[in-house]
Amino acid sequence: MSAAVKGPASYFPSIEKKYGRPIAEWKDLIRSSPLTKHMELVNWLKAEHGMGHGHANALVAHTLAEGKAG
Repeated sequence: MSAAVKGPASYFPSIEKKYGRPIAEWKDLIRSSPLTKHMELVNWLKAEHGMGHGHANALVAHTLAEGKAG
């Protein structure tokens, strides 16, 4: 029995479906952005890519958490 995906990653299937790009591509965009603060990145995704707040927040949170894990 596999556990359901929780947290920010639970949004990933709907993000890919709605915005037509794979998650890896979104993460690359976030990492290559000159912005570094969580809300700056969220607002940038919303303004530049038309992403909803929840989706942008999930992507940024997940991507930044990966960067801190290493």
